[in-house]
Amino acid sequence: MNPTARNDAKLALRIFPREQHTISRKNISKAALRVLYRLNEAGYDAYLVGGAVRDLLLGGHPKDFDVATNATPDEVKKLFRNCRLIGRRFRLAHVVYGNEIIEVATLRGASEEEGTEGDRHIVDGRIVRDNVWGTIEEDALRRDFRVNAMYYDISDFSVRDYVGGMRDLQDRVLHLIGDPTTRYREDPVRMLRAARLAAKLDFRIDPSASAPFAELGPLLSGVAPARLFDESLKMFLAGHGLKSFRMLEESGLLKYMFPATARALKRGDKALRSLIEQGLENTDARVDEGKSVTPAFLFAVLLWGEVRDLAHTWITHGKDVNEAWSRAAMHVVAEQCQRVAIPRRFTITMEEIWSLQPRFEQIQRKKVFRLLAHPRFRAAFDFLLLRAAESPAIGELGQWWEHAQQLPHETLAAALPLHQAAAAGEPEPAPRAAATRKRKRRRKPAAGKSGTA
Repeated sequence: MNPTARNDAKLALRIFPREQHTISRKNISKAALRVLYRLNEAGYDAYLVGGAVRDLLLGGHPKDFDVATNATPDEVKKLFRNCRLIGRRFRLAHVVYGNEIIEVATLRGASEEEGTEGDRHIVDGRIVRDNVWGTIEEDALRRDFRVNAMYYDISDFSVRDYVGGMRDLQDRVLHLIGDPTTRYREDPVRMLRAARLAAKLDFRIDPSASAPFAELGPLLSGVAPARLFDESLKMFLAGHGLKSFRMLEESGLLKYMFPATARALKRGDKALRSLIEQGLENTDARVDEGKSVTPAFLFAVLLWGEVRDLAHTWITHGKDVNEAWSRAAMHVVAEQCQRVAIPRRFTITMEEIWSLQPRFEQIQRKKVFRLLAHPRFRAAFDFLLLRAAESPAIGELGQWWEHAQQLPHETLAAALPLHQAAAAGEPEPAPRAAATRKRKRRRKPAAGKSGTA
């Protein structure tokens, strides 16, 4: 079978009553239930839909709950005082309960005929606006993957499956709904979503869905960089970053999101690969433990190889060390922001993490204490530890700084030389007490002057 052949997008409704599926209202947010019940009581169809249904069926705990209904956005707004309408490309209703937002979307139609009620605008095969309302059957065909096209009906607590999503959950595979080439041209981000979902769910991507990546991957360069920033956060800061990275590289999509990273890895630097994978693994562990994570450290890890190599090249050509690192950082960040719009508050931190790396080699009393007091010291030190695979010297340097942080201030000061040490090792033994403090020499009064009037 040709893997690029059109997927079967024919409707074949299967209804799974309450006793035949695992979704329980105990696992659905109270806010989402309030929205579902209110819509149903007002005479509208109301369904929990998308990733929430998928994750609940897999035994997970969704963070977001989306609702689909045949009520228009204006009708939803009339029902909920705590509702605001957003979006131009896709008109949506957000119902707000404290810190939780329930996204309510009107069932979308599939017709592209002129005169159809609603507003759809397509440019070069890409949907730039889509506000055509339709039936649940049409809405199911408009969704991206079969596993995301199941509906939990609040009226009878059944699950409605129109395209075989339940079967794909059992087979742990991702099928795209409709012709993959057409669907990716409509929205190239669907390729990234396929990689992300496969990593998150530990599913495989069906060959029919992955075959167009090589041809259509360049379309990602036309996606708004701000949107790709959001996608990168979903990939790398949601607890499955390492798997997402490997999936991006395996599918050939990495070079369209992070060209500098792909170039650096292509040079065969095993230490760099170790740094990136360890950094992503550490980030995943922090997410699992409920600890905070920052995009700045993540992007500093991903772009380090190109920054380091470029800085070393300019230093070799006679550039000042600080200027070389600064120029390398600015060059790589500028290139990356053309693909993924990293906000300035993060790029500043990234540049500081990079620029502090050569300062770890300066084992001198004043410089050590200045570095320890730097607000980015901890992030830069963690980054130094990731670099241990670069060389034995870097590993020893990381050990030295780790030991130095555990010493009392006075002990560390006494152990450090006033001038640059020849090599970084264990802190030198403290000099004799008599030598730790110089006696102040009294200045003799100048000729013709005395200490009294």
